[in-house]
Amino acid sequence: MEKGYLAILLHAHLPFVRHPEYDEFLEEDWFYEAISETYLPLLDVFEGLAGDGVGFHLNITISPSLASMMNDELLRNRYLKHLYRLIDLTGKEIDRTKHQPEFNSLAWFYHTRFQRLRYLFEEKYHKDLIAQFKRFQDAGYLDILTVGATHGFLPLMEDHPWAVRAQIMTARDYHRRCFGRDPKGIWLPECAYFNGVERFLFEADIRYFILDTHGLLYGKPTPVYGVYSPIFTPYGVAAYGRDPESSKQVWSAEEGYPGDFDYREFYRDVGFDLDYDYIKPYIHPDGIRIFTGVKYYRITGKTKHKQPYNRDVALSKAAIHAGNFMFNREKQVEYLNSKLGIKPIILAPYDAELFGHWWFEGPDFLNYLFRKTFYDQKVFKTITLSEYLRRNPTQQIVNPARSSWGNKGYYEVWVEGSNSWIYPHLHIAEKRMNELANNFYGKNDIENRAIRQAARELLLAQSSDWAFIMKTGTAVGYARKRFTDHILRFTRIYNEVKSHSVNLEWLQSVEDRDNIFPDINVEYFK
Repeated sequence: MEKGYLAILLHAHLPFVRHPEYDEFLEEDWFYEAISETYLPLLDVFEGLAGDGVGFHLNITISPSLASMMNDELLRNRYLKHLYRLIDLTGKEIDRTKHQPEFNSLAWFYHTRFQRLRYLFEEKYHKDLIAQFKRFQDAGYLDILTVGATHGFLPLMEDHPWAVRAQIMTARDYHRRCFGRDPKGIWLPECAYFNGVERFLFEADIRYFILDTHGLLYGKPTPVYGVYSPIFTPYGVAAYGRDPESSKQVWSAEEGYPGDFDYREFYRDVGFDLDYDYIKPYIHPDGIRIFTGVKYYRITGKTKHKQPYNRDVALSKAAIHAGNFMFNREKQVEYLNSKLGIKPIILAPYDAELFGHWWFEGPDFLNYLFRKTFYDQKVFKTITLSEYLRRNPTQQIVNPARSSWGNKGYYEVWVEGSNSWIYPHLHIAEKRMNELANNFYGKNDIENRAIRQAARELLLAQSSDWAFIMKTGTAVGYARKRFTDHILRFTRIYNEVKSHSVNLEWLQSVEDRDNIFPDINVEYFK
């Protein structure tokens, strides 16, 4: 009989990036890289585990914006074109490296890998990734959580409850459309909590949400079992807290597994390393060098002189680390079980793209971990958060603390010097959307269409990704432009609706470009 449970949670999210007005768009590569390095490899791992009869349970969020991109036919076809280009590149790499055995074997590895990904995506899955996640959900392996509709930072909408409601209810509706059932759990965007958000979760029939460690531990009264059992808020919605120990083992830049010297080096890519004229057909048409996903070196150490990547050694290390992670969870569960007198649940949440994109061997680590957990120990079992709550329906009532999983644990990352300028614009737009919903919606079909598109533009502007990018300084120009474009489109629609002068040709072009949430419900903004 098990003494406790492990709940691994992968947070899968990307901002909605879709640019039909261009043949190729640089930031769309975020999506293509995530499919190749994270989502297809994860599905392939699930196929192997299920096929071998390995009982595993995994919690995964699939944000509505990411799901919308997975469902988009334009992006599906562009991703397939992207894959064929990589197959062509790696075929040429096989020839180029034929006198370099350590690189030639890797060129063959990547060529075979991209062909496998193409087979999975095009032939086996018919380009429909959402259907595959739903299949594993329906088989009982996955608990799929939702997220705010566009990952909007909810605490900074607190004064406009309709904006919070629209983020949550729109997410609930789109989740139902994708996965055939309402979500039982939600990942509050950035794990950002404010007191009272639960009333909107309750309205959406969402049973639980996730907090960072301090959001639970600083709650009132103090949780008796810490983060090792969920609590109920006064609204009747449960909250789980992140376990810091299991997180540190994977996340920590200094101590985490992904930094092992034998693992693949993320930043050395042929898109930057090879001669420009040779690599030109495989980078951005404007000549901007990009990551191709073909990387020949291992981390090696804190040195610029990297050694060739050895796939077999890396896989061996992933198996060792999976065994170490399992051993540590066994000891942790045994200790907590003896001290607390309960079967504790250890919640280990991570960004999904850590597994495969940033940590190339991450999906292999999960494969080994689930197999070892199933065959090699009996101290704990993997479990979904919904199932744990079903088995343990009585919990302490606690008011959680305001918190997020950002640096310093509060809201600073998303509202500071680089990005605070966006919020006056958002607050004005939120008030105006409420006005449109209450005073103008339902009058005539053309204005109804315009107001629905205004809702989409507001949701897209609210994405917390834009503020985060501005803070981290990665693609600041793009983030600023995306935010500004959505606010300007929203404002134009607002003015045209109020003056009864909707420009249908322009509206159609905006609907075609920002086509997220086709069934959006304006009632949520009232």
